[in-house]
Amino acid sequence: MKQFYSNGKLLLTGEYFVLDGAKSFAVPTTCGQDLVVKPIEGQQLIWKSYTNTNDCWLEAIFDLPKIRLVSADFDSDEDGGSDILAENLMKILEEVRSLNPKFLNSNQGFLVETHLTFPKNWGLGTSSTLINNLANWAKVNPYKLLGKTFGGSGYDLACAQHNTPILYTKNKIQPIVEEVNFNPLFKEQLYFVYLNKKQNSREGIQRYKELKGNLISEIENVSQLTDAFLVCNNLQDFEKLLFEHEKLVSKTIQLKTVQELYFSDYFGQTKSLGAWGGDFILATGNTDSPNYFNNKGFQTVIPYSDLIL
Repeated sequence: MKQFYSNGKLLLTGEYFVLDGAKSFAVPTTCGQDLVVKPIEGQQLIWKSYTNTNDCWLEAIFDLPKIRLVSADFDSDEDGGSDILAENLMKILEEVRSLNPKFLNSNQGFLVETHLTFPKNWGLGTSSTLINNLANWAKVNPYKLLGKTFGGSGYDLACAQHNTPILYTKNKIQPIVEEVNFNPLFKEQLYFVYLNKKQNSREGIQRYKELKGNLISEIENVSQLTDAFLVCNNLQDFEKLLFEHEKLVSKTIQLKTVQELYFSDYFGQTKSLGAWGGDFILATGNTDSPNYFNNKGFQTVIPYSDLIL
């Protein structure tokens, strides 16, 4: 039996701009996804994916060594249904083989199980943790596999592989990843709030690409804000940095900030994370913050230290 595990992720600075090489600040989460591989009799790959509550949300069977989909079962019509999900998985497995022709290319069969340790709709990296785990199993470059499948900047793969906050800079060859220490005096005044819907990051990226124009100065500004995040030890100054970052992204993608939309009366500062419009936000605040967000209808409010490694 082989077992692989990858951390979930959150991008605290550089959303969208990370795609164009801005230095960005990302953090791995205390939750993630594992992948367990067990040899079995016969020439099949039996794949089972489980939620954090141990419900099987995808089961698919593939004939080997052709990686031919035989059957699929899924717990709802979400994401297009079981056939679409299973076919997407088949395409990913085929891309893994394109990078390593020996992958699943023998008479050996396998039972593969994946287990999330966070709710699937939280957007903490269901896809990136899968890609990283598969890459580790097949001994291929995870960034190349990402490029052949979901695409994106790759910061989520870096979080999958590191147990500390990181600075991430995308480039054409191999990304620059630097482990950093982030332990400000005000860390206990930081919260993550789930906005009750999973955001499709590909839609957000497409909007960014359509609107971005020439962003040389903006990319430099984001990189400077990222550096300032790491050395800031005053909550008031930190809130100013959050505000400046929100203003910069808002201007670029022509969307209102989350504070303008939902939390104009909030006593702290909020910041969208990743693709705007869903998933988690970062909020500064105090012990009254959970009550504020709960009263607004947002029940998932997690202190920084409870979610971040």
